[in-house]
Amino acid sequence: MRLWTFKRPFQYDGNDYEVKYFFSFTTYTSQLFCNGTLVDESTHLFDGDFKVVEHKFQPNSQTTEPDNQTKEISVSVGYFSWFTVGIQVRESNQSSNTSELIYESHPGKDIHFATTKLEKFNTKLNLPELDNKRKLQSENWKKNKPSIIADIVIGLAFFAVAKITGDLTTAAFTGVSLGLALVVVQRFVKVDLLGGFAVFGTIMLLISALFSIAFQSEYLVQLKGTFMGLISASALIIDGVFNKGGYFGARFERYLNSPIQHKYFVLGLAFISLCKAGLNYSVASQLTEDQWLTYDTFIETPLYLLMFFILIWRAGKN
Repeated sequence: MRLWTFKRPFQYDGNDYEVKYFFSFTTYTSQLFCNGTLVDESTHLFDGDFKVVEHKFQPNSQTTEPDNQTKEISVSVGYFSWFTVGIQVRESNQSSNTSELIYESHPGKDIHFATTKLEKFNTKLNLPELDNKRKLQSENWKKNKPSIIADIVIGLAFFAVAKITGDLTTAAFTGVSLGLALVVVQRFVKVDLLGGFAVFGTIMLLISALFSIAFQSEYLVQLKGTFMGLISASALIIDGVFNKGGYFGARFERYLNSPIQHKYFVLGLAFISLCKAGLNYSVASQLTEDQWLTYDTFIETPLYLLMFFILIWRAGKN
């Protein structure tokens, strides 16, 4: 299935030529037409690069010089940016091995742009240190995957029970029960089930549930994200200001497998936690309980991760 087609027309020796360059999910194809007739076609698979496609042909009414030197036309098609392609048309003399640029669809643009960029990128990817880093990240993912799945299961269970029963306190105690069950199961299995935020989340759910019972208010359960954000931000600010991020920064650095500026990262994470707390409070106080539940389950975490990855990028050491 074609996703997009670029058309680049040009004229040569009184004839109308057109390049049609299109791509699908797996391939890209360049076609050369002369007066509406296909004269050349080239298809390539996406294999980590964008090759500059070359079309070569001899015009039907080829011009012959007095010394019988035959001319050949070559059309080069390539990306001069990440979003569009350009063409260059050259006229070459086969006898003298000379070539002259006679047409550019985008004068001054480098149609080898994408090819060059991807070659450099692939070269960097093949460096030994990056291979080692990828292996380490793969090992860490295998190690952390069970705990991440546990976090997701507890969150979905909270959402499902709240939807079915309409009682946030019951949903909170369900999450607490699952969290405590993880602690028990962890004693009998080797995989790490508690390495994520399951324990911290369980504690905050328990606090929220107890408050909701004590004060007869499900609204306090909705504020669990606000409680978590404020507590996290407080701890991070203390570490960032008085310890230059030495505690949390060093531990996150091991988890991320890349060097970061500890103080910058920890204070940035504190800011994100405050934003998370404020957003949760706004949603809980301004929207309905059902809308808050949707936000808490499906919106808050992706939004947090987006800000978190931006912070990692900004706090990374060059």
